[in-house]
Amino acid sequence: MREKWNPNAEFNEAGTTMLVFMDYYNNHIPDAFPKATEKSLKAFREAHLSLFEEGEDLWSIDKHRKRLMDWLQSYREPTE
Repeated sequence: MREKWNPNAEFNEAGTTMLVFMDYYNNHIPDAFPKATEKSLKAFREAHLSLFEEGEDLWSIDKHRKRLMDWLQSYREPTE
């Protein structure tokens, strides 16, 4: 059986910048979920360094989206 081609698969698996990831993430989650911010993504990266290749700051939908969704539920952005 032949697999169907998924045009989003390449984007979902590819590494991208934090800002591109944040934009895509915020536009594709339900309204009830907390939105990602630059501060929250930086804090997530610090808390989950093992999810990132050493020296790289690439984000992927497949690798980071679900974990970020779960983590953001308990994250409180520090006030300045």
